[in-house]
Amino acid sequence: MSADAEAIRNWWRTSIIDMEPGKIAFRGHPIEDLIGNVSFTQMIWLMTVGRLASAEEAALLEAALVAGVDHGPQAPSIAAARMTATCGVGLNNAMANGVNMLGDVHGGAGEQCAELYYDINGRMDAGAKLEDAVQSGLDDWRAQNGKIVSGFGHRFHKPVDPRAPRLMALVRAAANAGTVSGRYADIGEAVQANLSARKPLAMNIDGATAVIFCELGFPAPLSRGLFCLSRSVGILSHAWEQMQQGGRNKGPMPPAYLPKYDKV
Repeated sequence: MSADAEAIRNWWRTSIIDMEPGKIAFRGHPIEDLIGNVSFTQMIWLMTVGRLASAEEAALLEAALVAGVDHGPQAPSIAAARMTATCGVGLNNAMANGVNMLGDVHGGAGEQCAELYYDINGRMDAGAKLEDAVQSGLDDWRAQNGKIVSGFGHRFHKPVDPRAPRLMALVRAAANAGTVSGRYADIGEAVQANLSARKPLAMNIDGATAVIFCELGFPAPLSRGLFCLSRSVGILSHAWEQMQQGGRNKGPMPPAYLPKYDKV
């Protein structure tokens, strides 16, 4: 092979897929062996982690993905998808607009919470007791990010986010079965206890899914990508529903209501 040809081949390098005419293999597994034998959740794991998940690991990941699929048209990502669907474009455009709304404020809390959990775990590895690691971790979090702690509290679901207790129960069951360690469940619950010392503050879905992602060993930034995969199901569903309902050029509020004009 010439130097130019080798340079072209090395332009992109991947260990994800081995593909040539008549052959497709993901992480060393021929596609024909995967089709019909692994779930979509196991495929997500294989593609991102590099190995096939056990049935128990996949079930826990799937629970987190199921829990995050939708939160209604008041969620910016869903609203954006529905508005886009009334503008004469395709489902892919509506989905892209919805997913692109998932940033640090809307959609990034799980990643941020995972970073907090990993930081607290590092303090424990360095010798700190759980409660001390939580307190020092929260102190540093507030110093860098302000008083709001991602993963805890919810503007709609008070006093309980109904998704979180169910997810945490599944984590505890998985820990009892030896699938995960349960250490991040301890950390998450200790953070909640610390934050609730003065006034009850419930763990929300981001706090609970962050526990699962950390228990399964996913790096914090990947938590956001996994949430995007989950929420894209709701984005697709709402965009498709809006297309069936019709409507043209629907904005964020009915045309009879106009934005407040601020005189300069």
